[in-house]
Amino acid sequence: MHVVSSDVSCFQGLLFCPEAYYLLLHNFCIYHISPPGHELGAAEIDPDYPILSVDDLADQIAEVLNFFGLSAVMCMGVTAGAYILTLFAMKYRQRVLGLILVSPLCKEPSWTEWLYNKVVSNLLYFYGMCGVVKEILLKRYFSKEIRGGTQLPESDIVKSCRRLLDERQSLNVWRFLEAINGRPDISEGLRKLHCRSLIFVGDMSPFHSEAVHMTSKLDRRFSALVEVQACGSMVTEEQPHAMLIPMEYFLMGYGLYKPSKLSVSPRSPLSPSCISPELYSPESMGLKLKPIKTRISLEI
Repeated sequence: MHVVSSDVSCFQGLLFCPEAYYLLLHNFCIYHISPPGHELGAAEIDPDYPILSVDDLADQIAEVLNFFGLSAVMCMGVTAGAYILTLFAMKYRQRVLGLILVSPLCKEPSWTEWLYNKVVSNLLYFYGMCGVVKEILLKRYFSKEIRGGTQLPESDIVKSCRRLLDERQSLNVWRFLEAINGRPDISEGLRKLHCRSLIFVGDMSPFHSEAVHMTSKLDRRFSALVEVQACGSMVTEEQPHAMLIPMEYFLMGYGLYKPSKLSVSPRSPLSPSCISPELYSPESMGLKLKPIKTRISLEI
């Protein structure tokens, strides 16, 4: 099976968890899709080139799949990337087998978020990837514990993220932020999605309430929400092990990773789910993990 990742941090985060890396590497051929101009070493986009909308970005995913000759894929995305992949799944339903979303967006920006994004956009446009912009973005991504402070040192994960931000072209980041800030509300369209969806979110993420809202709109027969305590938006970075057990059982519904007792075709996302009830037991996640709360929404 093929998996499409919409954010580089998504895949890099899983590299911190050998089991999750093994899970993906031995079940999928992975294709990572970056927003235009976000590839490492990318040049600045021509200022005369129009800013793409979120619909344009979703359509570009279809173009990439066509280029590689991929008919249907599993999609995995983080925050804004999760929004783009969800929109893609709504527009091209037959091409999406399932969604694994981390701290996803689905509503249009609130007035506070819109204003917040405009401030960041202006700083990017006039001052580039300055220290203030990086601090604002890091607060969106990580919990306070990971970011460090006067008493705690900054984690290696945050330091790596700073370096990645420094390597991005500021105006390219500005273009993507402008597109995301103009996103429409796709909540009602979620009811028409019938592919399986697994959502992760940290309870300290600024997008926590949006992830809960999104879960309430999805078909409860095919979706589940895993909330990770003491974690920010980037569950993939802060607590990748918390994703392992839910992903194992999620993928079992496609006959992957472990033998499935039920006959479920990977290309039949409408078939009944065979996710084990063990998914709903925090104890099954491992004693070394911070508490995890799974909202029971999948019908067995």
